[in-house]
Amino acid sequence: MGRAHEVRAASMAKTAARKSKLYSIYAKEIYQAAKGNPDPINNLQLRRIIEKAKRDDVPADVINRNIEKVKKGVTEDYVTCEYEAFGPGSSSLIIKCLTDNTNRTISELKTVFNKCGAKMATPNAVSFMYEHLSVIGVKGFDEETIMDAMINSNIDVNDIEIENDTIIVYAEPQDLNNMKNALESINPNVTFEIDEISYFAKDTVELNEEEMGKFQKLLTMLDDLDDVSNVYHNVEIK
Repeated sequence: MGRAHEVRAASMAKTAARKSKLYSIYAKEIYQAAKGNPDPINNLQLRRIIEKAKRDDVPADVINRNIEKVKKGVTEDYVTCEYEAFGPGSSSLIIKCLTDNTNRTISELKTVFNKCGAKMATPNAVSFMYEHLSVIGVKGFDEETIMDAMINSNIDVNDIEIENDTIIVYAEPQDLNNMKNALESINPNVTFEIDEISYFAKDTVELNEEEMGKFQKLLTMLDDLDDVSNVYHNVEIK
């Protein structure tokens, strides 16, 4: 099964999580992006986040309220942090956080790790076992048209997959917006079924029943932390 399945599984997990958590993550991302320029027409990053928020059914009030906070001069500051960890058995994780207090975030992560048989890893101790890629998925295109668009935009495609009627394209993380611009130049009304920058484990592992129980508990407790926005791991979950 291709890497696109991992993206969809992560997306489904995020959608199934508490809506308040999802709204909180988008609120922070929208606020941070709007600090550069609160006008989505002239702020590409903000426009992209708003598009994703709408696809995840985030209420317009959440979007507009956080843009208005910037316009009114409300001061908040969030930073994106990534932490690496070794979990139960031979599992590994990369945990992406959006926080206004890194000391609090690290303390909360360590508390969860201690309860679930996991431990914090040093930088790059885990990430070298993962691919870090942009991924977009679209319908209504053929593979040749997409490849021509990528080549014409000087995008080095890492891989391309077809799942049912969706074509999934992988490239370097910095190329996400360029990939989307390339297809929007062909069809301005294109809808992106997948639109992510994700980590993909180069090799996956299977855990025994006891280890899987601890690992599932770990994922649940991480999902309950407000600062955690995404969790990537190498475990096969059937």
